[in-house]
Amino acid sequence: MSEPGFPVDRRRLMAGIGALAGTNLLPLSAFAQTRARVTIIGGGFGGATAARMLRDLLPSARITLLEPNATYTACPFSNLVIGGTRSITDQHFSYDALSLSGITVIPEHATDVDPVARVVTCGDGRTLAYDRLILSPGIDFRWNAIEGYDAAAVDRMPHAWKAGPGTLRLRDQLLAMEDGGLVVMSVPAPPFRCPPGPYERASLIANYLKNHKPSSRLLILDSQDAFSKMPLFKEAWERHYPDHLEWRAASQDGRVICVDPSSLTLSTDFEDIRADVANVIPPQKAGEIAERAGVADATGWCPIDATSFESVLQPGIHVIGDATIAAPMPKSAFSANLQAKVCAIAVARLLSAMDAQPTVLANTCYSFITPDEAVSIAGVYSNAGGKFTNIDGAGGLSQLGAGADVRKAEAAQAEAWFGAITGEAFG
Repeated sequence: MSEPGFPVDRRRLMAGIGALAGTNLLPLSAFAQTRARVTIIGGGFGGATAARMLRDLLPSARITLLEPNATYTACPFSNLVIGGTRSITDQHFSYDALSLSGITVIPEHATDVDPVARVVTCGDGRTLAYDRLILSPGIDFRWNAIEGYDAAAVDRMPHAWKAGPGTLRLRDQLLAMEDGGLVVMSVPAPPFRCPPGPYERASLIANYLKNHKPSSRLLILDSQDAFSKMPLFKEAWERHYPDHLEWRAASQDGRVICVDPSSLTLSTDFEDIRADVANVIPPQKAGEIAERAGVADATGWCPIDATSFESVLQPGIHVIGDATIAAPMPKSAFSANLQAKVCAIAVARLLSAMDAQPTVLANTCYSFITPDEAVSIAGVYSNAGGKFTNIDGAGGLSQLGAGADVRKAEAAQAEAWFGAITGEAFG
């Protein structure tokens, strides 16, 4: 990684990644004209992208996507909804384009996987046999890992870590709070989805308070002493929100150990804090179906071969996106989208009697610090030898001390990225 504070030439970076990743692409005639059955569970940025790419690579294969929601609600940009500057409808995407492309989209939950028989059971009782299975199950929560925070607590203390009704619940609680109120956010220990996400959210909540409820403030109680893009966020907070945002590290008694939803109280080792609005982000694990499929280990996450994304626990099952153990590659929408492409190529090769081949992957994560300014971090990774490793000298952070024009340009890049990634996944 380049040193923090040096600008990243993203156009050159991504062009290089594209060229290297392109070495994995073969003419379509190189792939078998197979009628193989590929089932994909989960229709987020990972699953939807994998389905569309496999449709292109293996036009004769039978591609099935299991996704219970008729409309996908995207997590990236959803913090802008919480901050009151974006509509939730801007986060909605349908699966119509996937269906029109020849992918069979089944609006059902996957309730079980038999990895020996290679059969998926759906919520309506039907079963689907597969030759290769791709899991993109996202995350689930470790209820009661924070004492008192269970599934019933989300109405009073929303996590909003899956975009949708919880996003609106947290937004509405902020709107209803009287000026002078205290908003408290609890951040878990890693790993969790979108490492910079809590701090982007904190920035946008602080922006809302500054402009609409100036006597209010936000307290972040963190289970970490350092976090992604920390110098950039702290610089932004000092510049924009010195009177509205306070961050308390784990070593400063920031770790929340229990909550009382009825009184909106969050307790650390030494203090009980009464909130007017409480945003509790709980510890996480891979989506439940990963455990049922036998691809999650004792950590709750899914170990994979990085070259093929095939589970190291269950042959024939590939796992992509937030559910994977893919460090140093983070759990992000950008990662899921690119992992889906690499996995789709690997599956197409394996079904065509070819080995999966190593390539280069990347991640760029944009975070808004105001509704029209953003910062970013980029990383580039190799998956050679079945392991993810950083590529030295590639990637880096946005420049510290940059002016508003630079930050606004990054926000525009974020908008362009979001349009591109949603177009690739949902058409």
